[in-house]
Amino acid sequence: MDMEKDDFEVTPWDVEGNVDYRKLIEKFGTERLTENLKERIHENAGSKNFYINRDFVFSHRDMDKVLDDYEEGDGFFLYTGVGPSGPMHIGHIISFKMTKWFQENFDVNVYIQFPDDEKYWTRGKKYDDVERFAQDNLKDVAAVGFDPDKTFIFKNTEYIGNMYKAATKVAKNINNSVVSAVFGFGSSTNIGLNWYPALQILPTFFEEGRCLIPAGIDQDPYWRIQRDIAPKLDRKKAAQIHNKLVPALTGPDGKMSSSEPRNAIMLNDGPNEVREKVMKRAYSGGQVTKEEHRKKGADLSVDVAYQWLRNLFIDNENKIKEIGKKYGQGDMLTGEVKQILVEELNKFLGEHQKKKENKGKKIKDKMMYKGELAKKMWDKNIEL
Repeated sequence: MDMEKDDFEVTPWDVEGNVDYRKLIEKFGTERLTENLKERIHENAGSKNFYINRDFVFSHRDMDKVLDDYEEGDGFFLYTGVGPSGPMHIGHIISFKMTKWFQENFDVNVYIQFPDDEKYWTRGKKYDDVERFAQDNLKDVAAVGFDPDKTFIFKNTEYIGNMYKAATKVAKNINNSVVSAVFGFGSSTNIGLNWYPALQILPTFFEEGRCLIPAGIDQDPYWRIQRDIAPKLDRKKAAQIHNKLVPALTGPDGKMSSSEPRNAIMLNDGPNEVREKVMKRAYSGGQVTKEEHRKKGADLSVDVAYQWLRNLFIDNENKIKEIGKKYGQGDMLTGEVKQILVEELNKFLGEHQKKKENKGKKIKDKMMYKGELAKKMWDKNIEL
């Protein structure tokens, strides 16, 4: 992507600049989530989704076909994942919460991949470090509350024996020029990463129906390759529904990253850490002085605290409109909005950490090995 022309860049690994999501839809060739499609999703689900209502989930590929399949009785299944390169942050959890909503309201299976191999190849970490992060991340995912009998969580290095034969068929249909063009691989890229897209794509074929992937828009390139090769394997093209990227505390440019924990809210942060990070580091759309702010008000479009509240936390439409109106016209100060965010974050994290501590390991073990779907997956080799 041309940074000079667009002033932003989005890849599966890096996001730079202030992303223009309208331009990104054009660049990636995805489709905007229209009001009609939103209504159709909600009608089939029997409930409304907060992220979809707020346009935080904004783009898709073939979501209409997913609903066609569902309405015709063919169904679909869900796939998502996270790379265990460090503690998880608040941005990671959004796609999991979105995936859980689809599972609950459409009664479908969920497959969650932990690409521990990819993180070993790309992050320069020892396997012991990757495994330690994986065990902690697994409990975070379990705490989201997926149905343990309809969810299968797997680590690539552990499940590879069941996947290898099918993965070779996927790999045969992907050449080096394709992965180089999509991911920028070059002569110095280790050969593990050349192989990895085959493993990333394979779970989209775990069932014969259509796969739906709720994910950040930055992950879309993986699925372009899947959609190219699926017909060759006599399988359906994967569908995606994309959320916007959660910005770092320090501003609207880029996205939150575990590699910059000072600028992120980590899922294991305590109340004091949350308060200090938000109050000191959250980028403000307010004016420099109190007097100027009272006169001009805040720029809500760049204010991190307001955007997080609107897109991630405050479901009550009247409440967020009131905050936006008062803050936008200068009747509410930055510190007041940040304080509201601190309270919302600590409430969310407190509940999440309690579930992780009390039930995380037990539920994680069931979703990996002992639940109905998990036992079924361990009893078979994936076939294509």
